Amino acid sequence: MPELPEVETVKRALAIRLTGRRFVETVQRRPDLRWPLPADLPGRLRGRTVQDFGRRAKYIQVFLDDGQVMLLHLGMSGRLVFDGQPMGPHEHLTFGFDDGTVLRFVDPRRFGALDLTTAEELPGHRLLAGLGLEPLGNAFSGPALAEAFRHRIVAVKQALMDQKLVVGVGNIYASEALFRTGLHPATPAGTVDPARLEALAANVRTVLTEAIEAGGSSLRDYVQADGELGNFQRMFRVYDRAGEPCLVCSGPIRRTVQGNRATYFCERCQPPA
Repeated sequence: MPELPEVETVKRALAIRLTGRRFVETVQRRPDLRWPLPADLPGRLRGRTVQDFGRRAKYIQVFLDDGQVMLLHLGMSGRLVFDGQPMGPHEHLTFGFDDGTVLRFVDPRRFGALDLTTAEELPGHRLLAGLGLEPLGNAFSGPALAEAFRHRIVAVKQALMDQKLVVGVGNIYASEALFRTGLHPATPAGTVDPARLEALAANVRTVLTEAIEAGGSSLRDYVQADGELGNFQRMFRVYDRAGEPCLVCSGPIRRTVQGNRATYFCERCQPPA
């Protein structure tokens, strides 16, 4: 599933190609993705100019010149791909722009989403309301994590992946940030001391930033909007390295399961609390 770095990478690619571009034609091939698509979507987009892009959690925000905002979510297997040939039965939406650019929304599993709202209604939108801390935002810090994790006995890795507490970190990046912090993934979130939470916040930000610069991690379905693969998987220190030697201490990387998700860690560098 695309996580925050992958979504941010796609958002930046869209901004480069589409800012200032005008929708000429939208071809809609089905009435829904994960949820029903907005009524008269092609008509509401026709003639509108893209003014800006944003991102909240894993939702891409497309700001239009009439005050509308398009929300896009890639779901588990969704991709936004520029130009090229039609991509078959899983290309559910095709957007054409005034300079000839074509953007294809391809989603085999149809867990993606698209909605239209307004800038005024955006903060309280049903898909955005209740989301947690933005890990690349200015407010993300050790004290902010301490407040989010207060009194929580759930494992810190699971807390870090709870979208109501922290958004967009995902399984890969949580494992990598916890390793850099020297924090065992099963440590109860509410027991982590302030200094360690400050380090964790810094490492989450660093891991996500490095992943964005590398174009994300290309696992299973994810590729960038231009069709290129991301490269962050070449930089994994623990994720998907079970049985391999730790890059710091040479001890074996362990694999366990938390919340039905694989967790990778080094027991020497991340001793149990």
